[in-house]
Amino acid sequence: MACRGVRGATTVEVNAAEEIHRATRELLMAMVEENGIAVEDIASVIFTATSDLDTAYPAVVAREMGWGQTPLLCLQEMRVVGSLPYCIRVLLSWNTDKAPSEVIHIYLREAQRLRPDLVGRNPVAHRNTEVTS
Repeated sequence: MACRGVRGATTVEVNAAEEIHRATRELLMAMVEENGIAVEDIASVIFTATSDLDTAYPAVVAREMGWGQTPLLCLQEMRVVGSLPYCIRVLLSWNTDKAPSEVIHIYLREAQRLRPDLVGRNPVAHRNTEVTS
């Protein structure tokens, strides 16, 4: 069994704890569901948030989802001029027999702009969110 990384990202419209928690929950649920991830197979999760999001820790959502034994870490995303604002990113490391090509990375809302090459493989992006320019 290998340890694979699953990437995901989403955005919120305002810097509010409820919005950060809601968007993070939606993202984590999509990452888990689309990849068939069992909680006991998650090795660790790293969350980042852009500097304009400072009202909540995204990792709180994982704890609320029952990921009590999973190592979680929240970091501030590197600040780069012109980068996507109000963005939450996730790197979930998971023990699986799946090949790297079978992993489905999830990019929701405005975060779809980060990896347009993956959006076509992202079934959640097409059925649950609407991208605005």
